[in-house]
Amino acid sequence: MSLAVRWIRLLMVVSAACFAGAAYAIRAVMDGPIEQYSGAALSGAIVYTIVIFIRPSISPLLAGGVAIAYCWFIEFAQLTPLPAALSQRSWLAGQLVGAQFDLIDVAWYPLGVVPLAAAHLFLRARTRSQTQPTPAGSRP
Repeated sequence: MSLAVRWIRLLMVVSAACFAGAAYAIRAVMDGPIEQYSGAALSGAIVYTIVIFIRPSISPLLAGGVAIAYCWFIEFAQLTPLPAALSQRSWLAGQLVGAQFDLIDVAWYPLGVVPLAAAHLFLRARTRSQTQPTPAGSRP
């Protein structure tokens, strides 16, 4: 495993921890829609970091699509009784799969993912432009 991949994975672990910390901090001090919707957006951001952790070389657009699709899958699974039953048995399961469906969360997941994918696209393009050799006879 290359050093770059190790740094990317470390950055994703730190980012996920920061997003989770932000979500729990917001939950601790706020109530109502801000708490609810920021939690969905930050959950989407955490899933994005997990996708990048698993596959550091994935394209930002594909990573964003996978993260949003996963979040939506989990949210729509909440229309079945299984997530609620799991949530009653375990706090961790409740954090991972939720307990009840909320259509508004479906719109908020992309709001947590899209800015990360955009930043990832920008950084990837910038890195590639800096590492490409300059044509002979031209100045950077």
